[in-house]
Amino acid sequence: MARTKIYVPRETAAVSVGADDVAIAIARKAKESGENIELIRNGSWGATWLEPLVEVLVDDKRIAYGNVEPADVPGMFDAGLLDGGDHSRRLGPILEVPYLINQDRWTFWRCGLIDPLSMDDFRVHQGFKAFEKAVEMGADAVIETVKTSGLRGRGGAGFPAGIKWQTVADAEGAQKYVALNADEGDSGTFSDRILMEGDPLGLIEGMMLAGYAVGANRGYIYLRSEYPLARSILTRAIELARDNDWLGNDIQGSGFDFDIELHIGAGSYVCGEETAMLESLEGRPGIVRYKPPLPAIKGLFGKPTVVNNVVTIASVANIINLGGEKYASFGVGRSKGTLAFQLAGNIKRGGLVEKAFGITVRELIDDWGGGTASGRPVKAVQVGGPLGAYLSANQLDTPLDYEAFTEIGAMIGHGGIVVFDDTANMAHQARFAMEFCAIESCGKCTPCRIGSTRGVEVIDRMIAGLERDKNYELLIELCDTMEDASLCAMGGMTPYPVRSILKYFAEDFVSARSGP
Repeated sequence: MARTKIYVPRETAAVSVGADDVAIAIARKAKESGENIELIRNGSWGATWLEPLVEVLVDDKRIAYGNVEPADVPGMFDAGLLDGGDHSRRLGPILEVPYLINQDRWTFWRCGLIDPLSMDDFRVHQGFKAFEKAVEMGADAVIETVKTSGLRGRGGAGFPAGIKWQTVADAEGAQKYVALNADEGDSGTFSDRILMEGDPLGLIEGMMLAGYAVGANRGYIYLRSEYPLARSILTRAIELARDNDWLGNDIQGSGFDFDIELHIGAGSYVCGEETAMLESLEGRPGIVRYKPPLPAIKGLFGKPTVVNNVVTIASVANIINLGGEKYASFGVGRSKGTLAFQLAGNIKRGGLVEKAFGITVRELIDDWGGGTASGRPVKAVQVGGPLGAYLSANQLDTPLDYEAFTEIGAMIGHGGIVVFDDTANMAHQARFAMEFCAIESCGKCTPCRIGSTRGVEVIDRMIAGLERDKNYELLIELCDTMEDASLCAMGGMTPYPVRSILKYFAEDFVSARSGP
């Protein structure tokens, strides 16, 4: 008798709301009932608002049940769970859920679909197909394909990935590296984590492609310490790849050597900056380096190094499989392809939405997010993490496009979108931006280290109503100094959220006096 497959995510957000307990309850109930099941711990589809999301395979369709609690399990079995029976938690076939079916899932297409730690499952779903194709094409053709795709760095900077790879490939030196920046520290962001926990072997393949293209034989994953489950899954995935001859010497008889080491950070936000990350990888304090030289020329241990974000690297396999032109057909202008936008904050349906560039902020919030969780009007939306500008309600029709955001003094960054309703006091958010910088600054440059501390003091005086006009001018001057003279984006971009609040929410500095 065939076993019925039941999927319960093993992913940080799902586990945090009881997925492990649901899995135990399902296993226990199946044993009590004498049912023959196969319990698969998959990754998350990204519909975080529906977790724990349970699926059962019935006649080649996976029937989904959302927001399942352990107490629901007996009733679900009584209702015919193994046959996709009707129940209050039933959502229908997973591939017909509107939140998912209307996405452009290029990079995250395997997340939720497969068992992340099953080599057989991965191979069935095109696993390592791109690497095999890359070996046939040759390294130069791989780089040209990435250039054709228009893929830009998804970590926030938006630099063309193909040009970075070409620079490393052309650099002199027998030793080169691939450094994967998985230090996902921006507020409201979780796309890297979902990918690492849901498709780790796909990420490994992406690093292999980068290494093959530029002539690197070693890769490093720099993972933030706050992701223990991702650490466990990545560790097992690397071991699995080694055991199956997909990492190591002469991979699958290709003549290509490549291995990966997982390195755990120590909780420093500034290590998300590429040179600070390299310093940390080398065993030194995570302090920003002067540039030039660029890491592509002199990076890890002084050698040419590709430094890419998780989503950037993970996008490459399908670019090789489907072609650079296909990827470039998504998006608008110079913003090619797709990005995993992450909805968080005061939002009814929080989660990950992979869409082509050009969609508006309003469409994401209303059509996918369902508006605010409180039901109140949107007042402000911060895009791009704690250093991103705040958009007013009148700017929500701005298309998510690198150049369009630059025109309004904002940035897309890592794709995090944090929503605030009309009860939020934005003066406190301006203070938070400066305080965040003061706490997280590496301290190497004066504008960031001292400017952020003085910024908190100036904003406090404005909130208290002390010479507000004079302090407003002082704050603008301070922002100019930080933006123009800081060594890296930590100090240079802290003025973004502050300036946007001064421009669109200045009245909150008056009302903030009576606030928290």
